[in-house]
Amino acid sequence: MAVRERIWVGIDVGKIAHHASAVDETGKVVFSQRVDNGQVAIEQLVARAGKAAAEVRWAVDLTSGAAGLLVMLLLATGQPVTYVSGQTVNRMAGAFGGEGKTDAKDARIIAETSRMRGDLPRLSVPDQVVTDLAVLTARRADLMNDWVRDVNRLRELLSSIFPALEKRLDCTTRAALTLLTGFQTPAAVRDAGEPGLTRHLHDLGVRPGTAHTVTAKALAAAAEQTAALPAEAVTAPLIARLSRQLLDLDREAKDLTKQIGDTFRTHPQAAIIESLPGLGPVLGAEFLVGTGGDLSAFRGPDKLAAFAGLAPMPRDSGRVSGNRRKPRRYYRGLRRVFYMAALVSTMREGPSKTFYQRKRTEGKHHVQALIALARRLVDVLWALLRDNRPFTPAVTDTAAVPTAA
Repeated sequence: MAVRERIWVGIDVGKIAHHASAVDETGKVVFSQRVDNGQVAIEQLVARAGKAAAEVRWAVDLTSGAAGLLVMLLLATGQPVTYVSGQTVNRMAGAFGGEGKTDAKDARIIAETSRMRGDLPRLSVPDQVVTDLAVLTARRADLMNDWVRDVNRLRELLSSIFPALEKRLDCTTRAALTLLTGFQTPAAVRDAGEPGLTRHLHDLGVRPGTAHTVTAKALAAAAEQTAALPAEAVTAPLIARLSRQLLDLDREAKDLTKQIGDTFRTHPQAAIIESLPGLGPVLGAEFLVGTGGDLSAFRGPDKLAAFAGLAPMPRDSGRVSGNRRKPRRYYRGLRRVFYMAALVSTMREGPSKTFYQRKRTEGKHHVQALIALARRLVDVLWALLRDNRPFTPAVTDTAAVPTAA
């Protein structure tokens, strides 16, 4: 078989097995095969592609999780590996005949998309620190989601049997959760009294001042409600168990946050990133994960802002021009980083708060002003990383805030 000059191999990633489809310069399928998600099978695929063409260009629709081993082995070949998002594959499917969907068809669509488009993001060997942060921040996000869900569930259960206590307690604090591990009903609170409640909180490490405040609130709530509801016997143990789970979640989240901070600060650009107002170690870690720790993939701050969904897209048609709309496709994790950084930075005096207030006086509402500030922070951070220097705010002149050239 004649060796071709170049082929594009698209891989539809799966947990147990992938499907690879290769096409040449004319779009003709060179080969299509199932590939087990194992090192030997993937290396055999690489060898087959190498025999079919002098140059092989790879494309995948997933870059993490089940694709981890695949991507690592493909990058080890030194040949270009690009990423074709699932949404892009879905939209490109309309250009191919038939309504059927198979792994083989998806793999061919990925290959053809890679062949026809030269603007797809190219994957590179990941930095070890960024790889570690990706795992840690993903786990922290899961914990935060679990925390919000369980807190809402706890409040619902407590309101069903002891609404007076639910109104008074902040169920997101460790002191309130500690109280609820032992006492969940008005009768239980009254029977324990101040000595019993205080002793319970003290034994579980709650500070005396905080324990006194929580005890007073619990006794006041118990004095308001003398009626016992039928569901107390079943609901009270659930509240106690859920409270213990939340305490464990809180501890794990705090430990994980510390680990993220320690890992983030080992990155060579950590000090520069953290110097920007609003960007702490967690948001800084999420920024590194979102960009892969390599801004060379973006041709400038405008491209980075577009990737983060902070650059309005044109929507012109016919005689209508100058329209702008929010982009529909962007990396929401990176948008969150800059939005939260903008929000945090407006909580203290400085150029960010001054910029935000100026936008408000121009007629923008709160969210619009924050998005404008977030877009400005993209320019500032880009300039800082480009020049390899930390942020130094101007004393009085906000125009002196660095921006990308």
